[in-house]
Amino acid sequence: MKTDIIVTAESRTTRGKNEARRLRVRGLSPGVLYGASKDAVPVAISPKEVTKILRSKSGHNTIFNLDIQGVENTPVMVVDWQMDPIRDILLHVDLKRIDLTKAIAVKVPVHTSGDAKGVKLQGGLLELITREIEIEVLPDEIPESFTVDVSELMIGQNIRAGDIPLSGSMKLLSPADQVLAHVVALKAEEEPAAEAVAPVAAEPEVIKKGKKEEEVAPEGEKKKK
Repeated sequence: MKTDIIVTAESRTTRGKNEARRLRVRGLSPGVLYGASKDAVPVAISPKEVTKILRSKSGHNTIFNLDIQGVENTPVMVVDWQMDPIRDILLHVDLKRIDLTKAIAVKVPVHTSGDAKGVKLQGGLLELITREIEIEVLPDEIPESFTVDVSELMIGQNIRAGDIPLSGSMKLLSPADQVLAHVVALKAEEEPAAEAVAPVAAEPEVIKKGKKEEEVAPEGEKKKK
C-alpha cells in the first residue's frame, strides 16, 4: 500500500559487528537497499521508524519513500528484518526499491467476520486454516487485508482462496482451492469403557488326604487283611 511516509537514512561505507554497535549507540540500525536493477546500498536507518511501519495496519506491505541523504530518494518496501528477541529492537532490515508501474507479489492478511451457523445451530467448530493469501498487484492497489463472511458456513462447508473477490490489477497467486476456513463437527466424546468384571475364579478342587475308600468285596468273599 502506497503511503506518503518519508524515512531518512544515511549511506554507510563500513560493515561488521563493530560498525553495527556504533550505529546502535547513535540510535540507528544497519540495513541494505537493493532492487530495480540498481546497485545495493548499505544504509543506516531509524529502527523506531521502521518498527512503526511494520506494526501499522498494512505492515510490511507498506510502500514508503526512503530518502538516502545525498544518494537517492525512492519508494521502497521492507522485505526482511531481524529483531532482538529479548529487547525487541530492530537489528537489521532489508529494503527493496519498488517500481510503481509494475505489479509485485505480496501476501495479504485474511480476516473473518460473522458467526458461522454451523457453530451456532449445529454445535460445530470454526477452524481458520490459512490467515493470508498471495496476490500479484500494482503497488498503489495493495489492500491492507481481505475480510470474508463466514456466517453462512455449515458443518462440512468451507471458504477457499478462490472465493475471495479481487479487484483492479489483483491476480491470485495462491492455489484457488486453498482452504482458508471451514466448519467441522466436534468429535463425540468417547463413552467410558465398561468396568472390566473380573471372572469368578473356579473353586479349587479339594483333594482329601487319607485312606482310599475300601473296595467293596463281592458278596460271599471276605476282605483280605
